[in-house]
Amino acid sequence: MAEHLKAMLDSQPHHPSALEVIRRCIAACLDCNATCTSCADAYLAESMVADLVPCIRLDLDCADICGATGRVIGRLTKPNKAATAAVLQACIAACEACAAECSKHAGMHAHCRICAEACRECAEACQALLDVMP
Repeated sequence: MAEHLKAMLDSQPHHPSALEVIRRCIAACLDCNATCTSCADAYLAESMVADLVPCIRLDLDCADICGATGRVIGRLTKPNKAATAAVLQACIAACEACAAECSKHAGMHAHCRICAEACRECAEACQALLDVMP
């Protein structure tokens, strides 16, 4: 997947100066989307699923926001700076909340540890893109 993403971004007629930061952000968002979805699904198989509803909800919210962010950031032609910044900030907030919640369960569930890591990496990649935006 990362190879296709790189090739697609490289083939775009518009080449922003921060193309590598953009690629990293998109890849992190799409990875976090899949990881959060899988974590929520893993929670559904846990015996104490009722106690995990807040985490499942955050996983699903984060997955949706990360997926949308990855798609928006992947559109390189004439992006709206305010909308792009807002989507990145929303993704950072969702990832930070999900990482904090999953970290509470990371000692008991490997999927929580993995999800928290993916969320932190996604938040960092989104912040890196915000930092280089003109």
